[in-house]
Order: sequence, then C-alpha cells, then structure tokens
Amino acid sequence: MTKKLTIRKQGNSLGVTFPKDMVGEFGFSEGSELYVVHTPDGMLLTPYDQDFAEALEISRKVMRKYPNALRKLAQG
Repeated sequence: MTKKLTIRKQGNSLGVTFPKDMVGEFGFSEGSELYVVHTPDGMLLTPYDQDFAEALEISRKVMRKYPNALRKLAQG
C-alpha cells in the first residue's frame, strides 16, 4: 500500500497526520511510538526499535551463558 502524507507545521515543529483508516489499520493511538530507520531505499517508519532488539538479544545470550550467577543475584 502506498499512501501520500503531507508534512505540516505544528507549532515550532513539523508533523505528519495519519488518516483515520491508517490509524485503525495499524493500531495507532495517541502516544504510539514510531522509529525512523534510514535504509538504502530511503526511510522506513516502524514501531520496531532496532537498538532495543539488539540489546534484548545480548541480554538473552548473557542469561543463557550465566544462569547460575543470575539466579544467585536474584536471591539477593
């Protein structure tokens, strides 16, 4: 799907307003967070945070590697 959105001035900033059908389709609500990712083809607007996903994967590896130490730390 391709949809044209217009950037408009909002106070001292610029913003994009999503049409109602897109809000419902993508489940947006006030306060939803989106991330702009630079790609070879331009930009991607996504709710997926690449930095958080990478940090989560690193923490999973640590938890798999050191389960006993983490269990001890959790006991206080």
